[in-house]
Amino acid sequence: MSQYFPPFIRALPAPASMFEIDAHIVPSDRVVTMFYEAHDDIEVAQHAHGAQWGVVLVGEMEMVISGESRIYRAGDTYYVPPQAEHLARLRAGYKGIDVFADADRYVPREDSESSDG
Repeated sequence: MSQYFPPFIRALPAPASMFEIDAHIVPSDRVVTMFYEAHDDIEVAQHAHGAQWGVVLVGEMEMVISGESRIYRAGDTYYVPPQAEHLARLRAGYKGIDVFADADRYVPREDSESSDG
């Protein structure tokens, strides 16, 4: 992970994820919050889950939510309603924060160690 996020965030556990992103999560019994960045372009295929809210910190992302496409840039927030079909295309350099209503959406990777100890 770059130095964009401060050390205490980079010290959080990495999520078990199939995507090639640098990410750290704050798991809880109610939601999971994820701080992340994409070094390369990434496409997250169409899927659905509980509600999701996010904010773009740096870069650009296209989201298609329930068939409606929109580009989100730094400072924009987005909301995905529960069970809404959606996909995302993150551009290289993207940095953001997402909060998922499904507390088990991402769990710490078993071998998760922080980048900064």
